[in-house]
Amino acid sequence: MKKRSVDVRGLEAPEPLERILSELDSLQSDEQLDVTHWREPLLLYPILVERAWQYKTEYDEKARTYLISIWKDRQ
Repeated sequence: MKKRSVDVRGLEAPEPLERILSELDSLQSDEQLDVTHWREPLLLYPILVERAWQYKTEYDEKARTYLISIWKDRQ
């Protein structure tokens, strides 16, 4: 699976959410979006579920950032 990355740290709301959703709109079926965020994007999760995206979130304590991987299951 190919990976695409977006770093939304430093952006003011609602820019991080908008940027992530924009990237997802252009994501190919064989790609995964890796997001680096300064806070956990709680408003994003229900949207991902509604749109049938899979995701995994990890917190990097050393960098104090959230790392969110988003992909679609191949059907």
